[in-house]
Amino acid sequence: MDHESMLDLFDRRMRRDVPADGPGARVERSGDVVRQVGADSGWNGVVWSDLTPRTADAAIAEQVRYFTALGREFEWKLYAHDRPDDLSERLTAAGFEPGPQESLMVARVGDLATRIELPDGVRLHPVTTPADVDLLAAVHEEAFGTGAAGLRERMHAQLASHPDTVHAVVAMAEGLPVSAARMELYPGTGFAGLWGGGTVASWRGRGIYRALIAHRARIAAERGYDYLQVDASSMSAPILARLGFVRLSTTTPFMYRP
Repeated sequence: MDHESMLDLFDRRMRRDVPADGPGARVERSGDVVRQVGADSGWNGVVWSDLTPRTADAAIAEQVRYFTALGREFEWKLYAHDRPDDLSERLTAAGFEPGPQESLMVARVGDLATRIELPDGVRLHPVTTPADVDLLAAVHEEAFGTGAAGLRERMHAQLASHPDTVHAVVAMAEGLPVSAARMELYPGTGFAGLWGGGTVASWRGRGIYRALIAHRARIAAERGYDYLQVDASSMSAPILARLGFVRLSTTTPFMYRP
């Protein structure tokens, strides 16, 4: 994989020309900034920018005014290769708060293993009904220690109106959900994104995370996608690298709360 070519492809398809990521969301271009305005429970933020030291501060201020007028907090999704070089300092000065840095990792679907190896007694259950969404949310809450109300609402909306844009699965053991993950599918881009892969503490270290990667790679291949993309934490990045993912850049969420 040629690093520069792949990063350019990702920037074009998944940032500059990105489609809206769910029902009720819209993508807008404002000068040299591309932003998404989400549905009521959806994600709001800046996905791409092409700024200079001369234009950056005014562009940041314009986005703050825009989302504040809507009464919404939003994220400026900053990548390490974005310009100007001091964009992170400018965002901080404007009142944004940085979150944990993650690694942007990409793999060709055709290069990934799709054989699913699960521990004894564990089976994969696809998420297709409201009850399945509750199982997914239960894992999310226990594995990450955060609420899942927004995830529930988003999944219900996607499954009801755009089921072709998401694939989610729950790993079940002894009748209980022990791991879960979803894959966001972006038609027309060639990319699918891996999100929310989490396992409850008592079942970690048994290979379920790797099995969920293989499962989603198989589904992506069946649906004709070329690449899988992950915003990987420091915990998952080494596992993904061993599975064939390549680190292209880093990404940091800068949050603004009116």
